[in-house]
Amino acid sequence: MIADYLITHPMLSRSLLVLAALSALTFSLWIGVQLYIGNNIYPYVYIDGIDLGNVSPEDAKQALAKRDDYYSQAVITVMYGEVPIATFSGEQLNLKRDTDARVEQAYMIGRSDHLPSRIAQQLNGIFHVREFKFTTGITYNMTEIEELVDQAQQSYDVPAKDALFQFENGRVTAFKEQSNGSRILDEEFLNEFNKQIQSITQQNLDLVVILNEEVVEPDVTLAQANDLGIEELIGQGVSDYSHSIPSRVHNVLLAANKFNGVLIKQGDIFSFNEIIGDISANTGYQSAYVILNGKTVLGDGGGVCQVSTTMFRAALNTGLPITERTAHAYRVGYYENDSEPGFDATIYTPSVDFKFENDTPGAMLIQTHIDTANNILTFNFYGKKDDRTVKISPVSIWDVAPAPEAKFQDDPTLPAGVIKQIDFAASGAKTKFEYKVFDANGKSMQDETFYSSFRPWAAVYLRGTGESI
Repeated sequence: MIADYLITHPMLSRSLLVLAALSALTFSLWIGVQLYIGNNIYPYVYIDGIDLGNVSPEDAKQALAKRDDYYSQAVITVMYGEVPIATFSGEQLNLKRDTDARVEQAYMIGRSDHLPSRIAQQLNGIFHVREFKFTTGITYNMTEIEELVDQAQQSYDVPAKDALFQFENGRVTAFKEQSNGSRILDEEFLNEFNKQIQSITQQNLDLVVILNEEVVEPDVTLAQANDLGIEELIGQGVSDYSHSIPSRVHNVLLAANKFNGVLIKQGDIFSFNEIIGDISANTGYQSAYVILNGKTVLGDGGGVCQVSTTMFRAALNTGLPITERTAHAYRVGYYENDSEPGFDATIYTPSVDFKFENDTPGAMLIQTHIDTANNILTFNFYGKKDDRTVKISPVSIWDVAPAPEAKFQDDPTLPAGVIKQIDFAASGAKTKFEYKVFDANGKSMQDETFYSSFRPWAAVYLRGTGESI
């Protein structure tokens, strides 16, 4: 019946004959390709753009490996900020391409376990319907990179610190400002390191990888640790008490400690003398040199004015109204170790005081810090900022008068023959600086000029009159 049908339909008969012939031809070609290819890679297969058709896997590996000769010359520098912390060579990291794995993939074209895919890929070798393209990547030894990350975490990861605020009997007894921590971005670094490695070419052998970090915020902030409106550092004053004799240093530290933890309510007037109280041997002060009636003499509490001077500077930098301040009669070298003349405030209990007003939006906390190694006293004022702006002009100096001749004073506490300088010559002068404070809208809050009139001051030497050594 089929033969009769084909006789009565000659066009169909010719089509079937042609199809049969093509099938036979295709089969013959397919067999020919299999015999021709053998155990080589099929045609139209590329690795990194290189045609590997009809190339054996071993020859393909050797051809691709020749491009890796320059990898040992690569240098990868790891930076933490602007500081180089590690350098790796290509040889050290054993840089090489994953050629073997890619060649194995290329070889499997036309040899798939999936029969339809295998036949289609083999026929592609005849008809070139598509191309199979593979790309190698650069592999390397990760051990040293991971060790670097571990070391960096130990060196640079800093935990955040929560704020601490304990308030007892009108004074803050335990205080710690919160501080942010930091954490290196290890995953980001490893990804970037790999990205840079993969970009190596013969023309790009010197690479830099940045090890970045992120900020870690504390769980408890200062604002959350209290209900007094104290949220942040709002001002600071610093002074350098270098060249002080031991007893003066003792008095500076003792007096400064009395102000640590003091709270000033919003709207209150702060009085230095009210906090410092009695300054005498009865309250722990030692004899140190003070200026009295134009002479340097031993007196209880010498050095307390270092503390009031530092407090004055903190109040100025915070932008507070200064309600009472008295300048020293003479230029004192301690106060010009780190400052122009005129930024000082003397006190003499109970008559001469230093006062300022807390006109900030909340309470204020005083914290003192003493750097005994560098002889630096710091007053930190904590509270709530209100975007005020402080402007302090440069100091103007006029009517300068030369220092008088040096003075020598007998001191029985020093052995005979010993000369010790306790004060340094300073010229007399008049000084002034302008102090202006503006609110967030630019409106004036303070506009004051602070004057000082310093008499000339001689260098002072103590001349030992005690027993000889």
